[in-house]
Amino acid sequence: MSTPIRDFMQKHYLHFNAAAMMDAAKGYETHIAEGGKMMVTLAGAMSTAELGISLAEMIRQGKIDIISCTGANLEEDLMNLVAHSHYKRVPNYRDLSPKEEWDLLENHYNRVTDTCIPEEEAFRRLQKHIYTLWKEANDKGERYFPHEFMYKLLLSGVLEQYYEIDPKNSWMLAAAEKNIPIVVPGWEDSTMGNIFASYCIKGEFKPTTVRGGIEYMISLTEWYRQNSGGKGVGFFQIGGGIAGDFPICVVPMMYQDLEWHDVPFWSYFCQISDSTTSYGSYSGAVPNEKITWGKLDIDTPKFVIESDATIVAPLVFAWILGW
Repeated sequence: MSTPIRDFMQKHYLHFNAAAMMDAAKGYETHIAEGGKMMVTLAGAMSTAELGISLAEMIRQGKIDIISCTGANLEEDLMNLVAHSHYKRVPNYRDLSPKEEWDLLENHYNRVTDTCIPEEEAFRRLQKHIYTLWKEANDKGERYFPHEFMYKLLLSGVLEQYYEIDPKNSWMLAAAEKNIPIVVPGWEDSTMGNIFASYCIKGEFKPTTVRGGIEYMISLTEWYRQNSGGKGVGFFQIGGGIAGDFPICVVPMMYQDLEWHDVPFWSYFCQISDSTTSYGSYSGAVPNEKITWGKLDIDTPKFVIESDATIVAPLVFAWILGW
């Protein structure tokens, strides 16, 4: 397939991290072409970086089968969807004084590197609507995962009045429309998680109304058992942290702890990261270390792209999408 982006990449990205990116993209393409499934994990602030512009199309075209993400990425895609025009970019963020940072807080801006999320328009605009769904479930004694509440919110249409970007660029909306499974480990470490906790502390909701991490692992186990036949399930990890660490452990958990000895290893692995191995960082661990933990096989295709995911991930996705 010849396209302007693919032709440019083939001509210029020949060595070092650029070549690693090309190898990973081609490996991803081969994996799904041969019938494999793919998990993509999102750490950092990839939703605020507007990865949805390419990620949403990956979901729509069936190039992603399941996602693991932090609670921040889950909610920040929705925040960008409903409050984009109110965001504030601060290109000179490295030069800000503590007083200037305080002024941002006073003006209800929460900064993520060079981008400030508008608290009132983003957080509060979602809060009143998600509160209604939480209350309804709580009162009925029903329980849902964090992403299921978000899916209900999106599919209800109640947020359409606020849309400030083309909805095709919201990866959460694409995921909701296809109803792909999402795993959100450590959801409590997010703005919406904090808000829900505040209602529990005030006695309005039961903590069990929102299902948590152990149940996510059980659900992931069931999904993996059903989808790991044939070519198997690949693992495309953007960044480090719990978004990747949590789901990759489902394989050794089933093999070692449940003693199910017919569990296939992850059948493709790629990580985009700039973490340093020598610091003892798991996020910086080379793929071969994962062999010792029973996550990857000796022959699993393995790729590490030591670069900025906001640059690399859209290029990999563009390659796969044939843009």
